[in-house]
Amino acid sequence: MTLRVLCIFLLSAWLTVSAAVLPIPENGPALRIQGSNTIGAELGPALIEGLLQEQGLLKIHRETPDSANEQRIVGQTAQGQRVVIEVAAHGSSTGFTALKNANADLAAASREIKDSELLALQTLGDLKSPTAEQVIAIDGLAIILNPANPLQQLSTEQLARIFAGEVKTWEDLGGRGGAIHLYARDDQSGTYDTFKELVLNARGKHLSSAAKRFESSEQLSDAVSADPQGIGFIGLPYVRQAKAVAIADGASQPMLPLSTLIATEDYPLSRRLFFYLPPDSQNPWAQALVMFAQSQQGQAIVAASGFVSQTVHAMSVTPNALMPEGYQSLSRHAQRLTVNFRFAEGSAKLDNKARQDLARVLDYIKRHGKTDRAVTLVGFGDVKDDPARADLLSKLRAMAVRRELVRNGVVMREVRGFGAQMPVAANSADEGRIKNRRVEVWVY
Repeated sequence: MTLRVLCIFLLSAWLTVSAAVLPIPENGPALRIQGSNTIGAELGPALIEGLLQEQGLLKIHRETPDSANEQRIVGQTAQGQRVVIEVAAHGSSTGFTALKNANADLAAASREIKDSELLALQTLGDLKSPTAEQVIAIDGLAIILNPANPLQQLSTEQLARIFAGEVKTWEDLGGRGGAIHLYARDDQSGTYDTFKELVLNARGKHLSSAAKRFESSEQLSDAVSADPQGIGFIGLPYVRQAKAVAIADGASQPMLPLSTLIATEDYPLSRRLFFYLPPDSQNPWAQALVMFAQSQQGQAIVAASGFVSQTVHAMSVTPNALMPEGYQSLSRHAQRLTVNFRFAEGSAKLDNKARQDLARVLDYIKRHGKTDRAVTLVGFGDVKDDPARADLLSKLRAMAVRRELVRNGVVMREVRGFGAQMPVAANSADEGRIKNRRVEVWVY
């Protein structure tokens, strides 16, 4: 399937969710979802309720079995037939294990599938294909403190040393309060996997054995809120009564986990939330839920659940002296869309989220009458030995996005490249370099 055909298909599907009536199984659940606690605690059940409403079911409610972090979302047809969807939220890795063991129809994950999992599940098809790997929301890992802690910002380097147990007191960070108490999600958690990948592994660190571990996001957040010496990491909707601090990565500016910075994935600890649907899946409820999650209705539920939706908006950017002059000028006269296009690792091809976002950006451009010379693309990249090469590569990335927009009827105003300027992540690791290779969309 070409990218243009894929965009047309996704655009028509997402903007109007099919109202086709799904078959009701005679026995057992209509759908089984296992995996991420971040998704399964609230977002997943809320999306399921939305789908059940879309299907015209009545008396929709949640049931909690005896097992912790498990739910049943139940509806009833007009004829009184019961429809059950099961959600088990014990951590991202458990979702892939459940797919392998045929105990789940859909895996929920707060991180990308690992190469080892991809290999183990290859009999189910390519779970990295655009139709299988579905980004349903954007989240930010918030670094949380007790509300009384005066600290305002930390770097990812400091975070690594704190959670490795190398920085032991708040006084070591210029604060006060004595010994630092560490709180972390458990080993099954995609939240922990993301923190480990973005913060610890990138600096050769390991989580201190002194950290208190939690399966529940809510319990971790409440524990930090109750501990004046506590620090933890958590998904954005679970900050609750705790205090989030600004985070810097490498040469990036310190950023709070604000929705606009998370939507563009500029925030250093932003992450994607996924549904993984086996390509050969024959479960119509799994397919329908994935499609519903990508729709306007589904993305509204994402936002209402405290996560950051992928619905495209325009936002004003305040120019400052740290920006290149050309970028300052752009920010004075145009607005930036809340999306960045990024690329598959080691490739000039758009990644799966960018493929999905292309349909959303096209919809925004056409609905707002921006098809004729009202769109500027701005490319960025990672540091190269030759700055001129970094500039060239950043513009070539923007040109790759331009080709897709032009194929869909958009006449561009300008394409620019700013090389390795304005990094949003450290260039010392692959993850940071991939994040810095991005294309912004601006509209007049």
